[in-house]
Amino acid sequence: MKRTMRHITVAQAIVECFKQEQIRYVFGVPGESYLPLLDAIYDEPSIEFISARHEGGASFMAEGYAKASQKCGVVLATRAVGGANLAIGVHTARQDSTPMVVFLGQVNSRFLGREGFQEVDMEAFFRPIAKWVVEIREAERVPELVQRAFRTAKTGRPGPVVVSLPEDVFSKTIAEAVIAETDVPKPAPRQEDIQHIEEILKRAKRPLVIAGGGVKWSGAEQLLRLWAEKYALPVMAAFRRHDVFPHNHPCYVGHLGLGAPKAVMETAEQADVVMALGTRLSEVTTQDYRLLSPNQTLIHIDIDSDGFGKVYAPDLAVWADCQEVLSRLLDIAVRPSWQEWAAERRKRYEQTARLPVEHRNLYEVVMASLARHLPKNAVITNDAGNFAGWLHAFFPFGDGHTYIGPTSGAMGYGMPAAIGAKLAFPDRTVVSLSGDGGFMMTVQELETAARYDIPIISIVFNNHMYGTIRMHQELQFPGRVIGTDLGRVSFARLAECLNGRGFQVQTEQQFTEALLLALEAKKPTVIEVLTDPDHISVAATIQDLRAKRKS
Repeated sequence: MKRTMRHITVAQAIVECFKQEQIRYVFGVPGESYLPLLDAIYDEPSIEFISARHEGGASFMAEGYAKASQKCGVVLATRAVGGANLAIGVHTARQDSTPMVVFLGQVNSRFLGREGFQEVDMEAFFRPIAKWVVEIREAERVPELVQRAFRTAKTGRPGPVVVSLPEDVFSKTIAEAVIAETDVPKPAPRQEDIQHIEEILKRAKRPLVIAGGGVKWSGAEQLLRLWAEKYALPVMAAFRRHDVFPHNHPCYVGHLGLGAPKAVMETAEQADVVMALGTRLSEVTTQDYRLLSPNQTLIHIDIDSDGFGKVYAPDLAVWADCQEVLSRLLDIAVRPSWQEWAAERRKRYEQTARLPVEHRNLYEVVMASLARHLPKNAVITNDAGNFAGWLHAFFPFGDGHTYIGPTSGAMGYGMPAAIGAKLAFPDRTVVSLSGDGGFMMTVQELETAARYDIPIISIVFNNHMYGTIRMHQELQFPGRVIGTDLGRVSFARLAECLNGRGFQVQTEQQFTEALLLALEAKKPTVIEVLTDPDHISVAATIQDLRAKRKS
């Protein structure tokens, strides 16, 4: 719906753009450079401002909210200092292809270029990590450029856009503002592209689909499942896109993540045709760009043409929306001849995803308990860290937006992202998983969750170290530990201090009891899991790494 408004302030025009984009929550840390915008939000009952404890946490909340709600995340900050603090969220949104619009108050127009208080050239600062950066200095252009910012964030490959405005511009009056919700085009494939895919699949003996975030952003998960079922196509999830396809489905054959199991790698290597669907074929998905070979036929389908040929030269590149492509592939004239191979690869995947029955370590105990007790539609977020290897290997994700994780590998992401996800899904259970290193980076946002009555569950695996770096340290410099040991912090007690609830556990029974209590809690809850530092990764212990190095 298009609205024409007269004699409104710039701040009011921006809020009207928020309304047209159906923005329900705006995240940030208050700053004097954009107080008129906060005041305009105050007057709008349909929008709530979530005041965070740190701009980095606010940006992770906005990014997590965007992933869960499938809307743009919006975050506000002040000048160079606030912008620098939230840059980690901008980088995460860029690597994760998440639509986000950042609004930054800039120094007064009279002081620009003089290195005023907290001034920085926002365009130069954010250009390398944002999809687009604009500084708006003319009030009359605000409606046009803010709507363009939202359109840019959502169109093609989604990503972050940064909008800065000098502090004096927010209060200026616009004579006439025309504001409408931005439309997102969905490019369709050419008919010859569909025919070419059909011809390739007719010749295929071992086809494989690698499904990425483009499937999720186009809302094509159901179409992918129907297509895979009809043609018995094995499907893999790209890095940290677990919920793109249900893990209990007979067509699902694994996740291409950090430390992917040998059986999953073998499936990708054996395929003679690979369909990369809505994925940029990132470094992790392709296992350091070594996964695919020139002998395989590659069909690369994505809404972002810039990714074609960046990693692998495709035999067929299809520049289109995944939903538009899949809807046209449901009726291709292909008779699958690869069912036996697909079934065998499914069996091999199941063997790798099966938790041991006996002698489980505490990470495995937690995964089994979560799988048993969490509601099927629960949303899990995770931080960066080796603990996530157990989640990725053993937790049976369904579809329908049940997983949120940073492909950027940003530490401190998990818990703030869970806050954003819970705001998007207030009626669903939301659980974050973190290590002690990452959790401490944004632990202050637990108070934000308590203040706004956002009852998330945070599981913290505490091994008193930066575990991922320690693993690499042991591989390259065994026994020469420097910088990776951390002090002993009681996260359960810290949660209580931040107005949440906390439990400390180190047995299966203790964890399950704590989880059941957390599921009933009306406030944010931390379950601190004291783990054995020797269990450094899902694939090896520290002792294993040292022994391997010696041999």
